[in-house]
Amino acid sequence: MRFPPPTRRRRIVLSIVAALAVPGLAIYASIEPRNDRDWSPDLAQLPVATFDGANVLVRNVRNARYETTDEYTVAYEGRQYDLNRLESVWYVVEPFAKMRGPAHTFVSFGFGNGEYVAISAEIRRERGEHFSALGGLLKRYELTYVVADERDVILLRTNFRHDQVYLYPVRTTLAQRQRLFRAMLERANALREHPEFYNTLTNTCTTNIVHHVNAIAPRKVPFSFKVMFPGYSDELAYDLGLIDTELPFAAARERYHINARAARYATDPAFSDRIRQPL
Repeated sequence: MRFPPPTRRRRIVLSIVAALAVPGLAIYASIEPRNDRDWSPDLAQLPVATFDGANVLVRNVRNARYETTDEYTVAYEGRQYDLNRLESVWYVVEPFAKMRGPAHTFVSFGFGNGEYVAISAEIRRERGEHFSALGGLLKRYELTYVVADERDVILLRTNFRHDQVYLYPVRTTLAQRQRLFRAMLERANALREHPEFYNTLTNTCTTNIVHHVNAIAPRKVPFSFKVMFPGYSDELAYDLGLIDTELPFAAARERYHINARAARYATDPAFSDRIRQPL
């Protein structure tokens, strides 16, 4: 039996690969994000924000109570916010791997009188689904903005996932805080009407925060591996002067590490204020 020469064999193999790849790429390109899947109960309802001057009504604010990471009771609530009472912004970093790079990040807003609400860009998991970095590159997950009671999103991470959590005050003006809060809620509204896929490199929790910050900050967040590996993003924010502290970075990281406080004050009615105070 005679075989074609090596050069011809390579051409044949490449032709076969191309013939198989083109339909596969066409099918992949045709996959569209959707909002009508069988979602995990903690991600089933999308937030809806309505603006009336400085008054903001947000429906479907999540307020979950956890027994374990997989056993919880979810309530969705409507809450009113007055932009003129928006006192503070906080940047939250949750490393979730043995190496420092992988992390989840989100933002929390303080309105005084112990009232805080968190906004977190996340994958919108289907029932029984779990995160995979590779899957996040392959149109496996839709992107969602979770708007939640701060106790919900903090305790889930500190007391049940047992991840380390850092809660940093952000240096902002009132106008910047208002614009950031409004922009993140407008983005949440847009995702309700026009769903998008999460992408592990380009459309993540941190890249979305960077986009919002660049829209309001005089000094842009530069392209950096510390955005791609958000376990380092607090260091980048510190270097850019976005963290409101005079402490050296190592001391600030220790000061704003909140796990011990979250464990101690988990059931305290003043939970959000307590986790911001030194033990």
